[in-house]
Amino acid sequence: QVQFAESGGGLVQFGGSLRLSCQASGMNLDFHGLGWFRQAPGKEREAVSCIGWTSGSSYYGNSVKGRCTISRVTANNTVYLQLDNLNAGDTAVYYCATFSAWPGAIDHWGNGSLVGVSS
Repeated sequence: QVQFAESGGGLVQFGGSLRLSCQASGMNLDFHGLGWFRQAPGKEREAVSCIGWTSGSSYYGNSVKGRCTISRVTANNTVYLQLDNLNAGDTAVYYCATFSAWPGAIDHWGNGSLVGVSS
């Protein structure tokens, strides 16, 4: 059974930064990857960023490109998402997920972490 330990959500000031972490256990991530989607109130779920576990290749959605960095620690199946220069559009629930192909083949979903950006 795949389990996720997600942390780093909360209330952050406009223009500030946040760092989310997600540790996945119970799954071999070789030829898979970890990433984040987010869903803002009243909006569809959006693919934010991901990283291939074996390759280390990364992807960034247009809304975060240039102010987002994803990284991984393969030894403990943990992925980190750093998002800078936060704005109101970043307010959302952020979901960690394992994938076979991004963004269409998601294997498992985390429970989500709420991030709010205050002015």
